[in-house]
Amino acid sequence: MDKLNGKTALVTGASRGIGRAIARRLAAEGAHVGVHYAINETAAKETVAGIEAAGGTAFAIRAELGVPGDAEALWRAFDEHADGVDILVNNAGIAGPGQIHEVTEADYDKVFAVNAKAPFFVIQKGLERLRDGGRVINLSSGVTKVAFPGMTSYAASKGAVEVLTLTLAQTLGPRGITVNAVSPGTIETDIHPWMADPAAKAHAAGFSVFDRVGQPADVADVVSFLASDDSRWVTGQNIDVSGGSGLGI
Repeated sequence: MDKLNGKTALVTGASRGIGRAIARRLAAEGAHVGVHYAINETAAKETVAGIEAAGGTAFAIRAELGVPGDAEALWRAFDEHADGVDILVNNAGIAGPGQIHEVTEADYDKVFAVNAKAPFFVIQKGLERLRDGGRVINLSSGVTKVAFPGMTSYAASKGAVEVLTLTLAQTLGPRGITVNAVSPGTIETDIHPWMADPAAKAHAAGFSVFDRVGQPADVADVVSFLASDDSRWVTGQNIDVSGGSGLGI
C-alpha cells in the first residue's frame, strides 16, 4: 500500500467521520496528510495519532471555513508544515435541513459559504501550491441525484460543487491535474445520531441495493483511487458512492 509515497495531501474536515477515514486511507497509501479541522482539536489530534500509530505521517491544521479569509488562513496553516500539495480533498461541509419555506436567508448563506464558496476559494488560493499532475477531489452528495425536499439548500450547494468540478477539470487538465467528485449516500457517522434508532437505520439501509448503510471506509476507498495514478485518465466525473441508492426509483 504505497501508491501515494512521496505525495502530500490536504483533507478538509478530517477530524472525524468521512474525512477521518479519507485521511487514514491516504496515509496508509503513503501520503503525508494534512488533517484540517475547524473546532474539534482533540478529534483532529486523535486522527493524527491514529495515522502515526499505523506507521503513517500527518499533521493537524485549524481554520474555520465559511468566514471571510478562510482559504488564506487554511493555506497559511498548511504552509507551516509543507511546501506544496499533490492531493486536495474538499470534504468539509455542513448540513442544511429544511424545505424551501423553512430555510432562512442566514441558514442558506451559511450552507453555501461552507459547502460551495469555501471549496471554490480553497482551490483558487491553492493553485500555486498544487503540483502539476495533482488531484482535486470534491465531496458532493447523493441528494443531488433525486428530489430531496427536506435538504433543499444543502442539495443546491452540492450541485454547485458538481458544476465546479466539471469546469475545473477542463481548466486544470493542461497541467495534468484531475478534478473529480464523489457523492456518498447515507453514511454511518457520529453526525447521524438518529442511526442509534434501529428502525431508522433499517429504513436508511433500505435505500441501498445492498440493504445496509454506508461506512466511511466505503467512501475513503474510492477517494484513494481518485488520488492515485490509477485514476490518471479519469477527470470531470462525479462518482456515486451510495451503494446503488435510488436505482429502483
